[in-house]
Amino acid sequence: MARAGDEFFDPIRGQRLIFRQTARDSKSELVEVEAHYRSYSEAPPEHLHPEQEEYFEILAGSIDTKINGQERRYEAGESFRIPAGIVHQMWNGDSTEARLLWQTRPALHTEDFFAIMWGLAQAGKTNKAGLPNLLQLAVILQQYRREFRPLKPPSFVQNIVFAFLAPLGRLCGYRAILSK
Repeated sequence: MARAGDEFFDPIRGQRLIFRQTARDSKSELVEVEAHYRSYSEAPPEHLHPEQEEYFEILAGSIDTKINGQERRYEAGESFRIPAGIVHQMWNGDSTEARLLWQTRPALHTEDFFAIMWGLAQAGKTNKAGLPNLLQLAVILQQYRREFRPLKPPSFVQNIVFAFLAPLGRLCGYRAILSK
């Protein structure tokens, strides 16, 4: 479990997270991180958070977004909110690092999701988009379906495919919690 001050780094995407408030600190109300996006970062897959909203405040630089199909750039001093269930993606399309305050409400198991995804990247077990192999991904996405859902493939396909692949992944030794 993350603690305030902990830092996660993804060497492949060059993204860094510094925890400011954890679920424990906020009585599960939120997870708050300071996120650093390197210049010209890659966008993650389009996704949504079924039960969580996100709030972002740009502290330095700028961040490009695609929210419900609409692209926009936010500059330092601006903020925006993404309600639960809204499809989005974010990246830094500028030549300078972007630094954001990022809040996720409610906390749910966001810290564990960050820990496994950034931990796998740190261990060199993700591709250039930051994704692990399919069996590992199935285990993770089934475990964290309340926190994160990619747009593609459609939800009903994910439910069927991951219901089959996740148990197979666990049999192969893949886990959704980062081993200490």
